[in-house]
Amino acid sequence: MPTFRIYQVDAFTTQPFKGNPAGVVPDATGLGPADMQAIARELNLSETAFVFPSEGHDHDLRVRFFTPRAEVPICGHATIATHSVRAQEGIHAQPWQQRSSS
Repeated sequence: MPTFRIYQVDAFTTQPFKGNPAGVVPDATGLGPADMQAIARELNLSETAFVFPSEGHDHDLRVRFFTPRAEVPICGHATIATHSVRAQEGIHAQPWQQRSSS
């Protein structure tokens, strides 16, 4: 298996070991659902976010969220943690391209 960067982020706080912990994999390209589930289970946090490149021109990225037991549709503190990691890594959102109406 390739190497992936994994962060544990305490969302909603500026103090270590406070707030809501979430895992973040800032580039999950190449990971399948079973891989993501195994990583989430290993981290054993309430949720882990896996970031993928955008699949369209109307958004910057795609994020999937996993608990240690299952994929979930959304998670607030893991979303905050994801964008905190992106900011720390110097990754900034790109302006969306206007879609042509023709």
